[in-house]
Amino acid sequence: MKAAPTSSTVTPFAEIPREEWARLSQQTPLPLSAEDVDRLRGLGDGMDLHEVDAVYRPISRLLNIHVASAQGLRRAREHFLDQHQQRTPYVIGVAGSVAVGKSTTARLLRELMARWPDTPRVQLVTTDGFLHPNAELERRGIMHRKGFPESYDRRSLLRFVSDVKAGHERVEAPVYSHLTYDIQPEERVVVESPDVLIVEGLNVLQPARPRRDGRLGMAVSDFFDFSVYVDARVEDVQRWYVDRFLALRATAFADPRSYFRRYAELTDEEARQTASRIWRTINGPNLTENVLPTRGRADLVLRKDAEHRVHSVLMRKV
Repeated sequence: MKAAPTSSTVTPFAEIPREEWARLSQQTPLPLSAEDVDRLRGLGDGMDLHEVDAVYRPISRLLNIHVASAQGLRRAREHFLDQHQQRTPYVIGVAGSVAVGKSTTARLLRELMARWPDTPRVQLVTTDGFLHPNAELERRGIMHRKGFPESYDRRSLLRFVSDVKAGHERVEAPVYSHLTYDIQPEERVVVESPDVLIVEGLNVLQPARPRRDGRLGMAVSDFFDFSVYVDARVEDVQRWYVDRFLALRATAFADPRSYFRRYAELTDEEARQTASRIWRTINGPNLTENVLPTRGRADLVLRKDAEHRVHSVLMRKV
């Protein structure tokens, strides 16, 4: 294990090469099958059972250790204070760029964590549901900034995570449709006292922002017990985004209900130009301005190579 290379000699991370990290999987059972991985991976993500075995299997054991430690600390604190404290969910944040594979990572962690005996109830919520509806984005003149921090209902997201962490038995979250590209007003996700809640999204590691009175507010990440950032070179993520855009023409874009139905008939060259333009004007700037700067706030960083394989793991030093 070695310190993560940075422009500074001081770093909070230790870098673990893939080969060294993969050896940790020997300590962990592998409960997923190849069929499970096929079901969970995203479009364009080259995830396979070997990758899960080498990378995500050890992560599930690490998280299991952290959950057990948190439970032990709660019991010790109860004994010290001579009072019962309500058990609350262990909250994990998963962040990263569009098309980097964070959704697949979040789904894999949900499946793996749910197979540990002490965390059978694991739920996953994406922050897409907390985007302002398209009508509100249009009213504010920021439809072109969808996915940027200001396009989210941050107050509602903060209240949701706060209520879950407070141990409320039933908390609801809005639902977002990638097909219609908008909030579904009649649908809700219900979170009911999970052992673990995974919150996945572009900006979940954003720090708190100062209030108008000068005081520092709360951030969603303040309620996280652990966080994961999925990382890759910007040029690789851009290529993955363009490739996924091309592939979507024959799947989601082809659906008559799709917001992006107009892109289904584009030629390869037209599709590449359109996807590249969207990346240059929206996803790329959002990554470099808002998402990438939060990488250093994570507890664990998964660094991917050009083939979507994790080549090293950065783990925050204890």
